[in-house]
Amino acid sequence: MVEHSVATSRATLRNGREATIRPLGEEDRAALLAFGQQLLQDDILYLEDDFQSNEIISRLVNAYQAENWRQVVAEADNQIIGYSSVRRLVGWSSHVADIVLLVSPDWRRSGVGVALAQAIFDAARSLGVQKIIVEMVEEQQSGRAIFERLGFNVEGALSRHTRDRQGNYHNLLILSYHI
Repeated sequence: MVEHSVATSRATLRNGREATIRPLGEEDRAALLAFGQQLLQDDILYLEDDFQSNEIISRLVNAYQAENWRQVVAEADNQIIGYSSVRRLVGWSSHVADIVLLVSPDWRRSGVGVALAQAIFDAARSLGVQKIIVEMVEEQQSGRAIFERLGFNVEGALSRHTRDRQGNYHNLLILSYHI
């Protein structure tokens, strides 16, 4: 069994409510699926992983002990309100990790994303990475703005590199942050 160094913490959000930031566990299957069901269609359209799929949720939850992958959730009122992960790349890019950060629509602009970002940056450091990247389609302007406020910069763009769930092609942006 792999021991992870993601600590559980409490965060006081902008709305005055408390959230627990903690590692994803195998007991989170139903709660993570319920979280995915709350995501907006725009979120779902552009996600690499389908957070409304039982199979994908099972894969995510079953990987909670993976050596090069850390997953963190934000929880309030006994429900998952945010999810973030960092996965260290291999080979000549083993100093780089990619991240995912999602917040439930009802909890956006409350500080959940910032709390998750801090936890996932700490998790990235524990993986020994020096650079993190996030990939998003060009149309995700609000997501891009959030990551730029966190210190990320656009490092590259790939034309017609992704297809959404409807089969439409999109340009992919790669944003990076050196930790």
